[in-house]
Amino acid sequence: MTTARLSSAELSGLWETYLQETMSVCMLKYLLKDIRDTEVMLPVSKALKLSETHIDQIIRIFNSEKVPIPVGFTDEDIDLTAPPLFYELFPLSFVYAMSRMGMINFSFVLSSVARPDIRQFFTYCLEDTIGLYNDSTSLILSKGIYDRPPMIPYPTKREFVEQQTTYMLGFLGNHRPLNGIELSEIFLNIERNYFSVLLCMGLQQVVNDPEINKYIAKGRKISEDQIKFFNDLLLKEDALGTVPVSMEVTESSKPPFSDKLIVALFHSLNSIDITLLGHALSLSLRADLAAQYSKLIARILAYGTEGYHIMVSRKWLEQPPQQTNRKEAVKKYKL
Repeated sequence: MTTARLSSAELSGLWETYLQETMSVCMLKYLLKDIRDTEVMLPVSKALKLSETHIDQIIRIFNSEKVPIPVGFTDEDIDLTAPPLFYELFPLSFVYAMSRMGMINFSFVLSSVARPDIRQFFTYCLEDTIGLYNDSTSLILSKGIYDRPPMIPYPTKREFVEQQTTYMLGFLGNHRPLNGIELSEIFLNIERNYFSVLLCMGLQQVVNDPEINKYIAKGRKISEDQIKFFNDLLLKEDALGTVPVSMEVTESSKPPFSDKLIVALFHSLNSIDITLLGHALSLSLRADLAAQYSKLIARILAYGTEGYHIMVSRKWLEQPPQQTNRKEAVKKYKL
């Protein structure tokens, strides 16, 4: 049986996964080296092993298809002699956050591939990531550092929306209470941005390049603004604000990661953040929420463009597989 060539979706999905997994390996190696809590060590070690396995499988596929292996990230992008930048529970939160994002990315890719071996590969990737998410969530619960989404009363009867305009209004104080879906998306946004603030705090104190430090500071401000807006909104709704358990940054000033890896990490987080904000926007029926999500998406798109320019100007951005420029090919032939 002849195996079909990789489609654009399959090739791009494998290529992007390779970059993400090599980045994860670098970060997990660094985070793992200083863990003393054996319970925390288990999911972090498992995450590292799974990423290394995924990389090996992609290399085998690319070699069989005669596709060049991307540069990605290597041991040159980490310094394992650097002291801990975060206290010990951060690696657990890192695996939790990355597994949540990984489930979203892998499910998107899986839904767009067809070749049996590639479908099987991304099925395993998704199953692996679900396992990591379950393991890390269970441990976060047992460690007492999981902040649950707001509780709401159970419905007592079936109801239908009677006034369309009233249900969707949200400006000038003329609005209905938040529904459960909107509350959930707000909570997840706050949780995600609190993690981002911690990451920015740590990386800001070790990055010496002024341009990149300024870029990180701008990202931190965007996350802090989101936390403030949504916490203030919850307080106005008498739903209380979400205050995640603190995991402080250490005093280390020695960079554990290359500037290239750090900017690429932010570029990756920007992409998933836009995806998740778009999802929240699609589920939010109150006009004030929809307007805020739209503004945030535009702001993060502009911020992501800055990171893109940094990577291109420093020749850090690998070009993904792309279609042949037919017009240029024709011009060369005519010449």
